[in-house]
Amino acid sequence: MNSLYALVTLIVVIDPLSIVPFFVAVTRGMTEAELRRIALRAPAIALGVLVVFALLGEALLTALGISLAAFRIAGGALLFMLAIDMLFARQSGLRSVTLREDAEAMTRPDVTVFPLAIPLIAGPGALATVVLLMGRAPALWPDKAVVLGLVVLVLGLVCAALLLSRRLFRLLGVTGNNVISRVLGIVLAALAVQFVIDGVKAALAP
Repeated sequence: MNSLYALVTLIVVIDPLSIVPFFVAVTRGMTEAELRRIALRAPAIALGVLVVFALLGEALLTALGISLAAFRIAGGALLFMLAIDMLFARQSGLRSVTLREDAEAMTRPDVTVFPLAIPLIAGPGALATVVLLMGRAPALWPDKAVVLGLVVLVLGLVCAALLLSRRLFRLLGVTGNNVISRVLGIVLAALAVQFVIDGVKAALAP
């Protein structure tokens, strides 16, 4: 299991910096204590969701009669769509909230669970990625534990980005954030194609 590959994939898919502008918008007017509480709780809830999917995702696929090869192909296609959104700085339900979800979030007193934890942090792309990475790991718990450890590490980066969100937003602005997102989108597109290739190879293997 290539730990660097897994780490880069998780960072690119979850993209901690992309969450900052939305977080700043929905926490405008909140005190530092309220902002800190949400910044700590949202990644923790997302971590719980991702760990559950990482541990039970493959078993769920088996129960549904879906091969890991088929899921790799579907997951790669999903991540490629996500990469396209990143390259064109588009909003969609894959890596951000939709316009209706955005409007609903503005009226909610607590945005910790929705839309921050789900779907901004633990979105469809992130859920598919953890299952795919666990599937790539050999059937040995030390290797799978590495994937889980990397998920914790990346969610720690998300937490740090949210805690420093107001400073980061002033530093990067919308344009800076979009530039970073586009660069990561190119990397994600290549990773997505690799997932598809792996899936096709596994499906055609005798």
